[in-house]
Amino acid sequence: MPSGFQQIGTEEGQPPRQRVTGILVLAVFSAVLGSLQFGYNIGVINAPQKVIEQSYNETWLGRQGPGGPGSIPPATLTTLWSLSVAIFSVGGMISSFLIGIIAQWLGRKRAMLMNNALAVLGGGLMGLAQVAASYEMLILGRFIIGAYSGLTSGLVPMYVGEIAPTHLRGALGTLNQLAIVIGILIAQVLGLDSLLGTMDLWPLLLGLTVLPAGLQLLLLPFCPESPRYLYISRNLEGPARKSLKRLTGWADVSGALAELKEEKRQLEREQPLSLPQLLRSRIHRQPLLIAVVLQLSQQLSGINAVFYYSTSIFESAGVGQPAYATIGAGVVNTAFTILSVFLVERAGRRTLHLLGLAGMCGCAILMTVSLLLLERVPAMSYSCMVAIFGFVAFFEIGPGPIPWFIVAELFSQGPRPAAMAVSSFSNWTCNFIVGMSFQYIADACGPYVFLLFAVLLLGFFLFTYVKVPETRGRTFDQIAAGFRRTPSLLDQEVKPSTELEYLGPDEND
Repeated sequence: MPSGFQQIGTEEGQPPRQRVTGILVLAVFSAVLGSLQFGYNIGVINAPQKVIEQSYNETWLGRQGPGGPGSIPPATLTTLWSLSVAIFSVGGMISSFLIGIIAQWLGRKRAMLMNNALAVLGGGLMGLAQVAASYEMLILGRFIIGAYSGLTSGLVPMYVGEIAPTHLRGALGTLNQLAIVIGILIAQVLGLDSLLGTMDLWPLLLGLTVLPAGLQLLLLPFCPESPRYLYISRNLEGPARKSLKRLTGWADVSGALAELKEEKRQLEREQPLSLPQLLRSRIHRQPLLIAVVLQLSQQLSGINAVFYYSTSIFESAGVGQPAYATIGAGVVNTAFTILSVFLVERAGRRTLHLLGLAGMCGCAILMTVSLLLLERVPAMSYSCMVAIFGFVAFFEIGPGPIPWFIVAELFSQGPRPAAMAVSSFSNWTCNFIVGMSFQYIADACGPYVFLLFAVLLLGFFLFTYVKVPETRGRTFDQIAAGFRRTPSLLDQEVKPSTELEYLGPDEND
């Protein structure tokens, strides 16, 4: 709970603070299984790089026949590998445009259910690629699983943000990122050559993504639909009331429903927006700019360069066991994401994002210096490891989790799906650019590539400091009102409906 506030009893006519119920836990867990798959497919392609490249070469030789020219040309292999990595982001870019349409048409829960068909298809193609002696199947499977992940990256934060109580919205929203990094870590561990990262078993490693898809298909039908979607978007008061009762555990949800009614009344003056309407809207220009730039700060920070190419980066730094160092980075990744779950509602979104950007900038500079001095001072390999671990840790404090769920906070129910589509597309576009170009840029710039990331991080820090508001402890309506040029509403603290009473300014604010 933010300092400066205390929990108080319920006042007459006001609902108590929503407690964490079993159904709420089940709903959040079921939703973030999609994020787990997203993370798994980010990390799964890294550790078995050498054996997959060897498989590509064998497929190439098999197609050339005995009289062929020989092994696959290095330039062709580099292109095929970069495409295998980056095509994942192309799928995400394309599908992210459909988030708003699908979320409104099917609803949040049903859209997540239907999305698993892509996970099963993509996982199947990747798992059968070696049997079919076709690297085209692997690339196509990566594209399809990328399309799945593109939809997931918008649907999961939207659903979790809409079902979460206000006082837990940040913490539950961070679980989306926690599931992503756990997925990355699982992929890194299973990708070891002592487990599934072998010439025979790497197809199984890539195909395992169907398992969380199956579990989500089993669990999601028992979860409620978003009451905000049901009441505000579909005008279904009865189902919305039933969903609220399941999520809150209250017999009487009139107070929570009254909040939705007020939000709907506000929305009636601001009709649901399509993607073109959102892009033309002057009212939403500032929050949309903030949402897009925060997504850029996540991807152009260089973090996916570390995720995709960490093994080769550690090799360049002279680390003897780069695969295990990569797993160490994954453990740091997960630990600091867990830490951010507890910090986000206390320190606030803006503060953590600024701290993360500043720390990553410092680590990128340290990484540049360490790589430059590595040949003359071999011990600088340890400094490289510290820089990468610090880079990952600061990322998960702020720039990792916050851009995903803050988009759902910056927009009211009407423009939210279209805004999620725009921000997700921005994220995936940058993901593709980094995944496709990093190896070439790194070859051209050498250690100075991390200095480029440091400059970008400094720019994002300045933007966040000047433009990004704090959304901690404020309802969706209060946040949206702040962008309608009524700052007093953004300055209001949460009243007794959420059991909070203002006791004075926070000394940290």
